[in-house]
Amino acid sequence: MALTTVVSSISPSTLERLSGRSRSCIERLRNCKLERPDLSRQPTVKLAAVLVLLYEEAGKLRVLLTTRSKQLRSHPGQTALPGGKVDDCDPDLVHAALREAYEEVGLDFDASDTLCVLPPFLSASQLLVTPVVALLKDTSTLEQLKPSVTEVDHIFNHPLEALLDPTLVSEEPNLTEKGSENWPYEADYHTINDVNLPTHDNLVYRNLRFRSSASPVKGLTAEILILVAEIAYNSSPKYNRYSPGQAESTANLIRLRMQQYEL
Repeated sequence: MALTTVVSSISPSTLERLSGRSRSCIERLRNCKLERPDLSRQPTVKLAAVLVLLYEEAGKLRVLLTTRSKQLRSHPGQTALPGGKVDDCDPDLVHAALREAYEEVGLDFDASDTLCVLPPFLSASQLLVTPVVALLKDTSTLEQLKPSVTEVDHIFNHPLEALLDPTLVSEEPNLTEKGSENWPYEADYHTINDVNLPTHDNLVYRNLRFRSSASPVKGLTAEILILVAEIAYNSSPKYNRYSPGQAESTANLIRLRMQQYEL
């Protein structure tokens, strides 16, 4: 797998259509300098990529999400970013994320501009998952998207900033009903609990769930979107993001897994 070098090129007309605040967010993501580890010696079967597709609506940045098919063996019915395992045919991680988005929701390869590629996250299945952040060129493209009948039950979207301030979803017109299958919690907008993960060397993991217009945003998807929102808005969440020691333990665990996988 080749290292991915991103040269973000966005047409002036695309940027001009954005509000000033959204434009600032996009520029921060384009200029993101987070260090990424070298994945070139990792086996392809241990790599995955997801697409964080952003667009503006009513002056606010939103992100495209899916609800996974309930017929899938892994994470059925859960919220996900378009993405999946890297194939041998993928020249790099950006291509892998775009290919998966095309297969899952019908997004054309040239429908977005890549803004940045973030460091990998470790999934529950021990994959190194790399987020590829992109900006949709034309929002009319959203009307043409179609969920894959075998992989996706539903396509929806969520305000990016609500990953930092969950109360912002109170402005959403179609939130799932409290007490329903998609939000069976007493909390209005988000929940927090710490769990022990045997698959991650007994890491104490802070499980965050965010109410949406469809399935809850949680787990790895929530982790990725929180980081994207932190960069974009240059701000921290209005809640305690990590359990004590979680951030350092997670970074160490990713380094350990990379050493174990290295070819």
